[in-house]
Amino acid sequence: MTTKIVIAGASGRMGHALLAGVFEDAGLQLYGALDRAGSSSIGRDAGELFGKNAGVYISDDANETLEGADVLVDFTRPEASMDYLEICQRHGVKMVIGTTGFTVEQKAKIAAAAKDVAIVFAPNMSVGVTLLISLVEQAAKVLKDGYDIEVVEMHHRHKVDAPSGTALRLGEAAAKGIGQDLKDCAIYAREGVTGEREAGKIGFATLRGGDVVGDHTVVLAGIGERVELTHKASSRATFAQGALRAAKFLAGKQAGLYDMRDVLDLK
Repeated sequence: MTTKIVIAGASGRMGHALLAGVFEDAGLQLYGALDRAGSSSIGRDAGELFGKNAGVYISDDANETLEGADVLVDFTRPEASMDYLEICQRHGVKMVIGTTGFTVEQKAKIAAAAKDVAIVFAPNMSVGVTLLISLVEQAAKVLKDGYDIEVVEMHHRHKVDAPSGTALRLGEAAAKGIGQDLKDCAIYAREGVTGEREAGKIGFATLRGGDVVGDHTVVLAGIGERVELTHKASSRATFAQGALRAAKFLAGKQAGLYDMRDVLDLK
């Protein structure tokens, strides 16, 4: 039985990668494609860029498009994701949410909606990044005494939120490893005379430029040595494949909030 997928943000970079992944997977059926109102893609066949006649036309009507769907895969913006969340909840459609930049209140709404529909919510759908998160937590736990932790990330010039959702998730994993909450130990910026580095803090450095898909490194620096755990993405296809794997995971799930570690059985 195939899973009926709707892709949000169909005309964007991630939307194209997701559409390509659906077309290549016999276990997935492209059921619908959504884009923002006013987009030049509205009304066009979703397979057009791939030389296909998919018979699915990009729409800005989420209510109509989502009716009867199994899963919505959403890599858009927080405001759009909140609108989609409400509609999915109303129609009983499951969600894979890869959007980043949510507020605490918006995350709480996602958690509340997951009481009604199954949701995979993760700032990074890459299988490699999911493994990295587990490794960072383990490394921080082992090296918590005498090692300073820094998270360094770089993305393309078009990314609008900083630090990246993935960097924050890595920071959360590191904080858990040293027995802290990230909100109590994060340092997001340094400028001027900052004084010596305080033990137990987790620093972030954000780089933006060019067409970098996504690079993340967690540095654990001690006296005489340092450990660096790095993931570099060279293609958005890795995020698309992870997201579609998550969509298949949801097929047999009831209501609940899941992340990629659930999808990969790493918990």
